[in-house]
Amino acid sequence: MTILDLSAKTLEGEERSLKDWQGKVLLIVNVASRCGFTPQYTGLEAIYRRYRDRGFEVLGFPCDQFGHQEPGDAEEIRQFCSTQYDVSFPMFAKIEVNGDNTHPLYAQLKSAAKGLLGSESIKWNFTKFLVDRDGRVVKRYAPQDKPESLAADIEALL
Repeated sequence: MTILDLSAKTLEGEERSLKDWQGKVLLIVNVASRCGFTPQYTGLEAIYRRYRDRGFEVLGFPCDQFGHQEPGDAEEIRQFCSTQYDVSFPMFAKIEVNGDNTHPLYAQLKSAAKGLLGSESIKWNFTKFLVDRDGRVVKRYAPQDKPESLAADIEALL
């Protein structure tokens, strides 16, 4: 099983199969609107625009589990992302990335690419996972890793 066998709801409430992105290199990120790392939306959008024509996608998953930094509903999140950061990559409905209600996608991502000292838990907003064209998780990046610093890893998969 790969992440392509899973699905998730978009910000619009539509269930989307991750198979829709089969054959693409993915960067999956848990995002938040009121976090110190929120300016990374600029870098995420920049790498998305730089590589999307070569088969690259960024998938954003809002999460409110860290310091209540994503308190808004879907419309507030959409509005914030479009007006503040001109986000054009796919955004999904708010999910949980840790605990009993962890979204199945994040359960799979965390199991495939563990964090420091083998920990599976997500430590904070803007943890990033790079996934190859076959849906295999290649690497996990810490929140402080800026999107632009991932360019060489992305290019290697494109």
